[in-house]
Amino acid sequence: MHIDAKPIDLKLTVPFRISRNVQYTSPNAIVQINYEEFTGLGEAAPDGYYGESLETMLACVSMFAGNLGDDPFAIEDILNRLDEIIGLNPSAKAAVDMALYDIVGKMLNVPLYKLLGLNAANTARTSFTIGIDTPENMAKKAVLAHDYPILKVKVGTKHDLDNLKAIREVSSATIRVDANTAWTPKEAIKMINALAPYNIEFVEQPVFAHDLDGLRLIRENVPVPIIADESCVTVDDIPRVAGCVDGINIKLMKCGGVRHALKMIHTARAHNLQVMIGCMIESSLAITAAAHLTPLVDYADLDGHLLIDNDPYTGVTVEKGKLILPDGPGLGVKPR
Repeated sequence: MHIDAKPIDLKLTVPFRISRNVQYTSPNAIVQINYEEFTGLGEAAPDGYYGESLETMLACVSMFAGNLGDDPFAIEDILNRLDEIIGLNPSAKAAVDMALYDIVGKMLNVPLYKLLGLNAANTARTSFTIGIDTPENMAKKAVLAHDYPILKVKVGTKHDLDNLKAIREVSSATIRVDANTAWTPKEAIKMINALAPYNIEFVEQPVFAHDLDGLRLIRENVPVPIIADESCVTVDDIPRVAGCVDGINIKLMKCGGVRHALKMIHTARAHNLQVMIGCMIESSLAITAAAHLTPLVDYADLDGHLLIDNDPYTGVTVEKGKLILPDGPGLGVKPR
């Protein structure tokens, strides 16, 4: 098998602000693996928060070349070998993982969801994310997102209450709140209890990633579920967070791809946790790969492709929030 990677700069339609930064573009990369007459595609969205950059991701792909072997069906062996070659860099491994599943699906002429034994009719509804802005602008964004019955609202400012009030005044959508580690435990308890009357479905990652005691304290003192994102990166984190939160947010770019995500889903279920599958800023390529797993989860936050204006691919579509999987073989993604 031969592997190549090509950088791609995804441009956000509007600046995307969360509690710790603002993003205007996403420097991603498209990975292509060739095997006989088949081509598999994958995407990496490296995130500095998890110790990755575009440069390290591309360097990993160069290191992976020559270590893929000659059997794309041996996904477990291949990815274990890549873990031995280099630690971390999960988005680089996720891109390889996606490309391998894409090749296998194409060789068998079945879409990924069928390869995994899943029912495409059971996909989740995705949320649509509203980044931090003024109350007026966030309300305007909520109005523009009227086709999406679930909104994910970023919080972590002094104006969170005003922002939620402004959105609720113009929208009856289900609202999920994501603090991206912005609060202390005491701040989180106070803010979540203040936000709860606005009919919040759950709160994602209220405190610093390693503050598991804080997560537990918050969960015991608020009336809405708590979902771990930054606190739950790989399958090894699940036993540690299980007693502290109600659910976890799995991202292919955090855990290393479809194979690892499947392990996380089943491990989370064994710990009686709810499961959400989320994303970074990604094109339809990576979003579609994740969407194939949504028949297995409770919640989806797969809107990265909806936030950019230069998506190079077509794949999963969204109808009133419902994720509609493509029927093409493999990931079912095509160049736009």
